[in-house]
Amino acid sequence: MLEASRGAITGRLGDEDRVLDVGGWSSPFPRADWVLDLNPHATRGRYGYSDADRASERFSAGTWVQRDACGPEPWPWPDDHFDFAVCSHTLEDLRDPLRVCAELGRVARAGYIEVPSRLEEQSRWVHGPWAGWSHHHWICDVRDGRIEFVFKGDLLQARRDLQVPRRVWARAGAEGRAQALSWEGAPAACERVFVENGDFARWLADGVPVRGRTVGARALAARDAAFGFGFRAADRLLGRGLSAR
Repeated sequence: MLEASRGAITGRLGDEDRVLDVGGWSSPFPRADWVLDLNPHATRGRYGYSDADRASERFSAGTWVQRDACGPEPWPWPDDHFDFAVCSHTLEDLRDPLRVCAELGRVARAGYIEVPSRLEEQSRWVHGPWAGWSHHHWICDVRDGRIEFVFKGDLLQARRDLQVPRRVWARAGAEGRAQALSWEGAPAACERVFVENGDFARWLADGVPVRGRTVGARALAARDAAFGFGFRAADRLLGRGLSAR
């Protein structure tokens, strides 16, 4: 979680407020009274979790719920049980982030969601010789008070021209590598679906900085034209293969 966000959240909470952390295993929010995660309490704090964090924990092994957040059963709390819920760098990993957003809105009155930015998820060499993090299922886009989830798919990995250079990512800093949504009542969330690869490519191109601007539709069309023969040949071969079945 961004340090500025963590400080702001801690500052707004009263001692009597009940707080839930969803997916906090790797670096739990110490102020949380309850944690829900697939992994056990005993192995918590794998990344950037200090001794001071451990010393200030309000949750315990008894208030650590180990379960699949996307499972079919409701989470084990009544409606509006929590005053605040945190879900930081978790939704992009899950098979059904919309299910988790719905349960967040059911059990908590307000909350904070943090996910990787478009820059982070489209940058090469963040996690290896590919774009973004290999285990993330979704590219997240927070805008206009809601979060959209776009299935990551293979097109991003196949198209280097849709990937952000590492040097751009390196200059962004922590604030540029994450995006956040503060919500009350329920988090506004949806899945954005692209039927055609061309539409998906244009959306991805809007997130690629080139000399201070994004690639944009015109430049993307020029790049597609440069690659055109190879893509058209592949499409013809694929078409023949499908027709032959």
